[in-house]
Amino acid sequence: MEHFLAKFAKHIKKKVIELTRLIIVISYLEFICLLKIDFWDFTMSIIKTINLNKIYDAETEIPVHAVNDVSLEFEAGEFTAIIGPSGCGKTTLLNLLGGLDRPTSGTVTIDGTDIIKLSSSEIIDFRLRNIGFVFQAYNLVPVLTAKENVEFIMQLQGIPKQQREERVLQLFEQIGLKDRLNNRPGKLSGGQQQRVAVARALASKPKFVLADEPTANLDSKSTSNLLDIMEKLNEVENTTFIFSTHDSRVMKRARRLVSLEDGKVVSDNNQMEHR
Repeated sequence: MEHFLAKFAKHIKKKVIELTRLIIVISYLEFICLLKIDFWDFTMSIIKTINLNKIYDAETEIPVHAVNDVSLEFEAGEFTAIIGPSGCGKTTLLNLLGGLDRPTSGTVTIDGTDIIKLSSSEIIDFRLRNIGFVFQAYNLVPVLTAKENVEFIMQLQGIPKQQREERVLQLFEQIGLKDRLNNRPGKLSGGQQQRVAVARALASKPKFVLADEPTANLDSKSTSNLLDIMEKLNEVENTTFIFSTHDSRVMKRARRLVSLEDGKVVSDNNQMEHR
């Protein structure tokens, strides 16, 4: 009889513990609901667009729908290419993501901030502190050295001199141009200039980097070197890269391909699933 009672008491204790745990979980979920937190949709998205549109000549007889009802999300650490033929809206979409252009309608949210609602001065400051850009034409300042070009963004941010110099040296080590710090752009090859442009984009540790046709003016060797550097930075610093491109060499390296046609997303594929 004593053995039976002891066993029964142990069983009851176990059930009480399980019930207590269940009550705690239910109470927590009720708390989440009260706070209106979407518990089941917790993601690491840093960029989100909803019904994004950009229409040129909207009030004419032949409006141009450059970006057509695009809804996308990008997560931290992505290495993604936006692809499609010339004129499909790749660059326009990239400009909207980077706050370089304003949409006709829709929203662009970056790390919780709806950048469409920002004033002109606010969006300039937001870009400076959150977004890195790599352009097809490099856009380096010709009278500045490679080091000064990379350091310039950090100066605008008010970062102390010692921190700037440490970051520059770190980046030039990573891009393999430590011996070209004091060269002006005119003394660098196209591939070297683009590597400096990448270092400049990464100098302030932005949330993500937008690269518009970064390999368009590069030969195969320079393209391969540049993509190796970008992949390494993506892995080491978890830097998010979003490319616009029609270069098959970039597409092969990308882990996600978003395809546009006439301003619309026609496919969105995770390349890792096919490797």
